[in-house]
Amino acid sequence: MINKDDKKSSMFENLGLSKGVLKGIREAGFSQPSPIQEQAIPVILEKKDIIAQAQTGTGKTAAFALPIIEMLKNNQGIEALVITPTRELAMQISDEVYKLGKFVKTRTVCVYGGQSIKKQCELIEKNPQVMIATPGRLLDHLKNQRIKNFNPRFVVLDESDEMLDMGFLDTIEEIFNYLPQQVQILLFSATMPTAIKRLADRILQDPVHIKITPTNVTNVDIAQRYYMINENERSEAVIRLLDTENIHKCIIFTRTKKEADDLHVLLCSRGYKSKALHGDMDQRDRRSAILAFKEKKYNILVATDVASRGLDISDVSHVFNYHIPLNSEIYVHRIGRTGRAGKKGVAITLVTPLEYKDLKKIQNDVGSDLELYEIPQDKFLSKSTIQEILKTKIDDKAFEIYEELKNHADASQITLKLISIYLKQKHIGLKKQDLDALEKNIKVQEQKKSPLTHQKSRRRHSQDRKSENRRNKRKSNKEYR
Repeated sequence: MINKDDKKSSMFENLGLSKGVLKGIREAGFSQPSPIQEQAIPVILEKKDIIAQAQTGTGKTAAFALPIIEMLKNNQGIEALVITPTRELAMQISDEVYKLGKFVKTRTVCVYGGQSIKKQCELIEKNPQVMIATPGRLLDHLKNQRIKNFNPRFVVLDESDEMLDMGFLDTIEEIFNYLPQQVQILLFSATMPTAIKRLADRILQDPVHIKITPTNVTNVDIAQRYYMINENERSEAVIRLLDTENIHKCIIFTRTKKEADDLHVLLCSRGYKSKALHGDMDQRDRRSAILAFKEKKYNILVATDVASRGLDISDVSHVFNYHIPLNSEIYVHRIGRTGRAGKKGVAITLVTPLEYKDLKKIQNDVGSDLELYEIPQDKFLSKSTIQEILKTKIDDKAFEIYEELKNHADASQITLKLISIYLKQKHIGLKKQDLDALEKNIKVQEQKKSPLTHQKSRRRHSQDRKSENRRNKRKSNKEYR
């Protein structure tokens, strides 16, 4: 039970922020700081470098934006630089910094590839205080000396592990050749690979380490489920779930761009309001897709992992993993798109029997249980099923069969019998008893392996002992001689 004093101590008012910044916080809808904000803001205000490890959806942007806004001097130059891996994330951060700092007149500029260089230079010349940039375009500006009097006092490396995955580490190191020696560096990352640790050792000075452990960030507002299906049933499983779940907005994550496009086309053909989002789309189309999804012109976004980080959309009710994610980090990033801002969310993962071991590994890594559900069966005719039936072209052979059937039953009986056959054929997904059998089979296989492993281990141990005895004997003989 939290007493009043504890509650009071964890308010934004007690973190050393001015009235103008606090007004921006209230306007943005924040009432109480998250763990990362509570720990990072006071340290940043003390002008110390930090290494902050926290998962997506924990409020990292406000954790570095609020203290930076507080310390801006408005000296007619770029005072803070935020480097981030993707255009979408750069735009999201720019919007959030602007909102949080609007009552203290914070100005931002967003710099990324795919936008006019001339237009970006014009915006930079208007003396923004905070620049949010992707690595490639920023380095291009710096190499060509397009940014005058570039002396930021704060540098934020956001989603550092993602920049590593995208191959930006060398670019980051080159960017630091253009930055002043005396700069406060704030490094944020969901995971801490060795390469990121080495980078931190080279560029940070006596950093304060802040780690929000998975137990701190596990979102109890997200119900995590999985459905066992066969490989060829993925699209149909998604459609069944879209028809039966109470979906406000959802993001369906696919592994490839082609899958995203194919599923989007299928959903549109079935009457769903869907939009695709992936890296092959040009910047204008990607931005348009995100905006349309935010404004609920479409309530389904079919996306590759380009959208799994940084999308600030608070009312996503469901996240679907069309395939099981490649690792637990991707899983956490994806499901972090729902259950935000205190709202409930549902994360659904489609799994085949061959992927079951991968699912178990993710469960162990994230420390939470995914509950098994069965795919709803078409015991009733959903809208998409009705549309599918109505759109089906009538084959010439069907007339002959119908004429023959009329001799044995009336039209209503024929229709009901045919629908019954259709529904039986439409059964998809594995049942709980199928999974029980699968688990039992896995255990049997592991038990079969373990005696062999044990036997090999004993054999190796015996050989090691024999070798050791021979060595001791030779040593003894040598000493004797």
